[in-house]
Amino acid sequence: QVQLVESGGGLVQAGGSLSLSCAASGRTFGSYAMAWFRQAPGKEREFVAAITWGTISSRYADSVKGRFTISRDNAKNTVYLQMNSLKPEDTAVYYCAAARVSSGWFPLSDNGYGYWGQGTQVTVSS
Repeated sequence: QVQLVESGGGLVQAGGSLSLSCAASGRTFGSYAMAWFRQAPGKEREFVAAITWGTISSRYADSVKGRFTISRDNAKNTVYLQMNSLKPEDTAVYYCAAARVSSGWFPLSDNGYGYWGQGTQVTVSS
């Protein structure tokens, strides 16, 4: 069982940066693939980024590639999302998610994740 708590959202001007954190409870955090999803008003939840456990690899949505970076610190039971060069279209509620899967891969669909945080609002003004 994993409980996730996001933090770090807020209001930022276009071109600015924000860093999101997701703190996880549980002693087996290191065995979960982690991901960030987001949901803008009136839109479906969409994949942003994911990171494996074990041999670390990551993947990003095309819309954030080169601007966002996902990382994890297993000693701190925390996954991060560094967001740079933010655009108004990045405005959304950002969710952290965890999946107990085999090492080296991660689901790209939200239905592959069994644990979710409550979300944190990110608003980018133009």
